[in-house]
Amino acid sequence: MESPAPVRILTVCTGNICRSPVAERLLQAGLDQVLPGGFEVRSAGTRAMVGDPVQPLSADIIRTFGGTADGFAARQLTGKILRRVDLVLTMTSAHRGEVLQLDASLLKRTFTIREFARMLDVLGERENASEKEQNDGDRLAANTKLWRKLPARAASVRHLALAPEAADNDVVDPYRRSAEYYSQMEDELAPAIISVLRFARLNTPG
Repeated sequence: MESPAPVRILTVCTGNICRSPVAERLLQAGLDQVLPGGFEVRSAGTRAMVGDPVQPLSADIIRTFGGTADGFAARQLTGKILRRVDLVLTMTSAHRGEVLQLDASLLKRTFTIREFARMLDVLGERENASEKEQNDGDRLAANTKLWRKLPARAASVRHLALAPEAADNDVVDPYRRSAEYYSQMEDELAPAIISVLRFARLNTPG
């Protein structure tokens, strides 16, 4: 019997060397603890520094939170990469627009990561895990089913998760800037990652 496909998540920024690799590696590390083999997180850039490793200060952040930057190489976002993705989490609203220019069919599966995290927080408060998929004997299949329904559920509470300011949907780009901007990136990105991981932990099929 063919094993179920993992939930495929793509994180997107510009160069694919600062922000989206942090999101990729920390989401993957956390989701592997929630359900080993249940998720495949990758990243890409809209104007990628193709082949480059993670920027050193971003690599430090990844290690601080228990992930690894080893073996990373930046890659350019393409329609082919997007073809089999279940969920796209972008670092800014502008990146979301660029994803949709490549594949408009992803309209209902593409969010900025900070916006998506707020939606999951609202879902968690409203549903108290009441929508949790029942385990039918295959946790991986049940988990994939849950996450493929999740973008629509998240979008249904968008009006309850609006940001005070449009900029609150975005993660600052620290590339070629001082360490303070990397700290700001961490402060904006880490809570969103934590919210995604918390939702996954509380809603993983039993």
